[in-house]
Parts: sequence; C-alpha cells; structure tokens
Amino acid sequence: MKYFTFFSRLIVGILFIFSGLIKANDTIGFSYKLEEYFSSDVLNLEFLIPLALFMAAGICIFEIVVGIMVLIGSRPKLANWSLMTMIVFFTFLTFYSAYFNKVTDCGCFGDAIKLTPWGSFIKDIILIFFISILFIGERHIKPLFSRKMENMFLAIITFFSFAFVFHTYRHLPIKDFRPYSIGNNIYEGMKTCDELELPCNEEAYYYIVKNKESGELSKMLSNDYQNRWKEFDFIEATDETVVLQEGYEPIIKDFSIFKDDIDHTDSVLSKENAFLLICYNIDKTSSSEQKEINSFYSECLTAGISFYALSASSDDNIFAFANENEITYPFYFTDETTLKTMIRSNPGLIYLQEGTIKGKWHYNDFPSLSDIEVQ
Repeated sequence: MKYFTFFSRLIVGILFIFSGLIKANDTIGFSYKLEEYFSSDVLNLEFLIPLALFMAAGICIFEIVVGIMVLIGSRPKLANWSLMTMIVFFTFLTFYSAYFNKVTDCGCFGDAIKLTPWGSFIKDIILIFFISILFIGERHIKPLFSRKMENMFLAIITFFSFAFVFHTYRHLPIKDFRPYSIGNNIYEGMKTCDELELPCNEEAYYYIVKNKESGELSKMLSNDYQNRWKEFDFIEATDETVVLQEGYEPIIKDFSIFKDDIDHTDSVLSKENAFLLICYNIDKTSSSEQKEINSFYSECLTAGISFYALSASSDDNIFAFANENEITYPFYFTDETTLKTMIRSNPGLIYLQEGTIKGKWHYNDFPSLSDIEVQ
C-alpha cells in the first residue's frame, strides 16, 4: 500500500500541477469556459459570470499549490479533502455537460489538450480513484520538509503562481495553442477536407419515422432508414446528426470579415501586409490606448498598409465608441467567439502577411509601426 500511495501521489500531484499551469497560461480563455458553464444554456448560474475571471485565476493557483502539496507530503488531510472536493465538483460538471451534450470541450487542459466531456468525465473518475488511495494510505504520506520550510516553500509557490496568472492576464499567453498562433496561415487553416483531398466526417441525420404496422413514431438514423424503408414511413428530418466516422475538420471554421453585407475575408487575407485590431465587444474594449491606436492607424495610412478593426458589436455601439475616442479607422464585423479565440486582449493587435500571422500584441504591449519588421 505504501508504494501504491506513493504512485498515486505522483499521478495526482503531477496532473494537477500540469492542469493548473496549462490553464494559468491562458487564464482569460479558462474564464470564457467557465462563463460557458455558467450560461443559461448549461447550469443557468449567470450571476456567477462576472466572477468567472477571478474564479479561473483562483482555480489555476489552487491546482498548482495543492498539486505541490501532494508531491511534498504537506498537510495530507487538508490536501486530500481539497482535491476530493474539487474533483467531485468537476466530475459533476463534466457528467452534466456530457450527458446533456451542453459543452463540447471541457477546457480541463485549456487549448493544449482537447478532451470531450465524456473523456474528461472518465479522467475525473480515474482521478477520484487515485485520490481515494491517498485517503486510504494517508498514514504513509510523510512530509519532505519541516513545517517552517514547508510554509516558506508553499508561500513562494503561491506567489509565483499568482505572478504567472497575472502576467498572462496583463499580456498574452506564453504559449499559444490556438489555431491563430504566430506562424499559422488563416487561409490554410480554413481549407476543407475536400480542398485538401482528405477523408471528411461521415455523418448521418436522425429522421422521425412511423412504423407501418404499429403507427408508432420514433427516431432513426438516415442510413438505417435506407435499409428499412419498407418497414417505416418517413415523417421528417431533424437537425440532429451523429458522426459515424471521424475525418478531417478545418482547424479554423468560423472566420469571416463582413462590412455592409459584403464579404471581405479573401480580400483581407490576400493583403501583403495588414493589421487587425480585435475589439470583440466594444462595450468592454479598453479606451486608454485609443490615442496610441489612432496614431498607429495614421502611420499605417502613410505607409500604405491596410488596417481593419474587427468587432461583433452593433453599429450604434461602435459609432458611440468611435465618437468618444475620435476614431477614424474602419470597423468590420466578425463573430465574437472567433475574435475571442484569435487573441486574449480587447483590444488586441494582429499583424498578417498574406494571411499568415506574423505578430500579436496585447493592448498593454501595443507597438509602434517602426517596432515591426513590415515587408
């Protein structure tokens, strides 16, 4: 039991530290996932949405610190109960989202490792097993340090965890795991399986059918109906589908740029040089940097470089914001979720060369045009 307990400590401690660091690398992204869980479509806890960022930061720091506590044998009773409380809570979340098909990606490891809700639920069940071993073998858990050294070490870990979370919040993630990371080409990421001549997803629709003998209505997959059409009458097709066989899916699915109902996507992505200012929600966009952005836009005009502001806000809100900040650069419409995925900053700046992302900047690190190597 002693060695099994030690093995469980390694598994649980390392996994929690890894999970905490990955999420701390993109605390804002993790807060978006919590907002999705709290929305009316999932848990209907919308009063918690304003607290999502603080909760995300707290969970990241908590996972790192408790993971360290498990590894060094610090306060085993407190560590074990903390782990069990958290994992039971997240097991409920992942089961609920999986069973009711509410959230397609749990966000347990940020964008670095994608887990389906059912995959995450199974992971949580396995973790509950290993944490239970820590309860059973608690007498075998011995601290590596004295209490004084332990307190100092945990205080240092907590400080650096907080500093890491604060840094990635005030700037950009250290490592960008999203499709819009530097070096990726947006146009290439949008290519479909047909364009790349790769196998596509094989899907089937659910039909509402009626048994010809009993008159009973039921749901049936379209491919099954093709084989049993003599037994059932077709009533209607539903929007519900199931993937029969996994194929290639584009890593970028919802990127588009519109203005006045005109699609400018290809035009923007074909520019030799272009800057995208991301303001996903103009009501939440920081205005303290707008003078600097206005100056940057003027430099782009002088240099003949294209500049586009992308937002999902209404024309009225954009007009009010532009008047208040004396903005003259043009705004275009892009889906809000896409904009929040592109960069964790509002506003944030992206530099494109023929659709390839060459640079990304948080508004706290806004550059001047002379700082950028424009070809």
